[in-house]
Amino acid sequence: MDGNMSVAGLSVLLQSSALDPVELAQTVLDKIAGYKDQSIFTEVLGERALYEARAASNRIRSGRSLGLLDGIPIAWKDLFDTQGSVTKAGSVVLSDQAPAKQDAPVVKVLANAGMVSVGRTNLSEFAFSGLGINPHYGTPHNPMSKDEPRIPGGSSSGSAVAVAAGLVPVAMGTDTGGSIRIPVAFNGIVGYKATRGRYAMDGIFPLASSLDSLGPLCRTVQDAIWVDAAMRGRTAPEIARADVRGIKLVVAETIVFEDAEAGVVEAFEQAIRRLQAAGVTVERRAFPVFAEVFELMARHGALVTAEAFALHKERLFGDAAARMDQRVVARARLGEKIAMTDYIAILEARRRLIGQFKESLNPGELIVHPTLPHVAPAIAPLVADDDLFFKINGKTLRNTLIGNFLDGCGVSIPCGTGDAGMPVGLLLSGQTGEDERLLSAALSLESLVRGEA
Repeated sequence: MDGNMSVAGLSVLLQSSALDPVELAQTVLDKIAGYKDQSIFTEVLGERALYEARAASNRIRSGRSLGLLDGIPIAWKDLFDTQGSVTKAGSVVLSDQAPAKQDAPVVKVLANAGMVSVGRTNLSEFAFSGLGINPHYGTPHNPMSKDEPRIPGGSSSGSAVAVAAGLVPVAMGTDTGGSIRIPVAFNGIVGYKATRGRYAMDGIFPLASSLDSLGPLCRTVQDAIWVDAAMRGRTAPEIARADVRGIKLVVAETIVFEDAEAGVVEAFEQAIRRLQAAGVTVERRAFPVFAEVFELMARHGALVTAEAFALHKERLFGDAAARMDQRVVARARLGEKIAMTDYIAILEARRRLIGQFKESLNPGELIVHPTLPHVAPAIAPLVADDDLFFKINGKTLRNTLIGNFLDGCGVSIPCGTGDAGMPVGLLLSGQTGEDERLLSAALSLESLVRGEA
C-alpha cells in the first residue's frame, strides 16, 4: 500500500480486483509491525483483520461487494469497544477490565460496510489533553518532523500518526475540545469533527458527554465523506460538491489569532488569498461570543473539567490516582472546585451563547480560521516542565474548543507549512447540524486550501 493512498484510491483497486483485501490487510499489518515507532497502537487486531479481509475478498470476487468501503483497513482510538479487547482509554488503570463483549455500534456499522479493523490506537490518557503525550504506552512521534521528536497532538494521537505515517488510510477519533482537529493539523492530514450526536455514542469511553463527538482522521475530505455516510448506515455518500463561487466564509478575528506564530498566519492567509482568487466570498468579522466562552470558563470553570471530574472522582481520590498520568490527575481534580451552581450557570450560558453565535452569522456562512496558533512543538521540553506543559496544552486547545462549546462541526485541512517545515491546518466550521453544508464546501475547497488547484 502506498503510504499516501487515500480510501478512495484503495477502493478503486479493491473493487476492480487489482488489489486483494487480504493482501492489503497483510501489508498493513506488516507495516505496523515494522514501523520504527511502536507507540502508535495499543493493540493490533491481526486475527480479526485477516478474517474480515478474507470475507471482503470472497464478496468482491463473487460480485457481492458491500460497497465503496469493502476491504478498506481502519484503526480505532482506544476508546471504542471492539469485541474481545479491553478498552483501556490510554490508561493502565483500566487494563484489568473485562474485554468488550461486542463492538461499539459505530464499529459494528463500519464492519457491516466491509471495513477491516486492524488495530486500536494510542491517545492521551482518558483523552484529557491536546498534546498526545502518554507516559504509559509511549508518545507517538509526529512523522512530519524533520529535526527532533515533536508531539502528535491529542488526544487522538495514535489515530493521526497512523494515517500520517501511511500505516492506515483512515482511523477513528473522538473530539471533546479538539482531539480530532488538533492532531490532524499537527500531522498534515484531514479530520472531520461531526456535530455531537450525529453518530451513536454507545460503547465509547467518554470524557465529557456534553461535548464529546466523533469523526474520521484521513487523507482527504472525500474519504471523510465516504466514512461519514457509512457511519450513518448509508450505502453511498450523499454529499455533492458546492459551487465555489457560492461559498461564503467569515474569517474569525476574535481570540484565534492571538499569539499565533507568524508562519501559521502566513500559511493561512495564503490559503485565503487562493480561495478569494477562485471566487469564494470572504469577510472578516469579530465574534464577541468567542471571548465570552473564555470569560465564562474563567468565572465558573471549564465544562469539560467538571464532567471529567464527575466521571473519574473515585479514581482521582483512590489508589488508581498513583498509577495515572499526574498531569491528568491535576487537571481533572480542578473539577472539584466547580460547584453545582457553577455547572448549572455554565450550561445556561452555553445555551445562550449558542443562540447568539447563530444570530451572528448570516445564512450560508461558514467560519474559517487557523486550526491551531502554532505548529507541533518538541516533546522533550513538555515532558520536562509541567508549567510549560499546561501552558502549551491550553494554547493548543484554545481555537478548537470553541467549536465544541458552541456545539458545532468542523473540518481541518492542511494549508501549508510553518516553523521547521511543520504542517499548518485551516479549520472550516459550521453550526450545529450543518454537517452536510460544511462537508460540501470542504470538498470543493480542499484543493485550493492545499494549494493544489
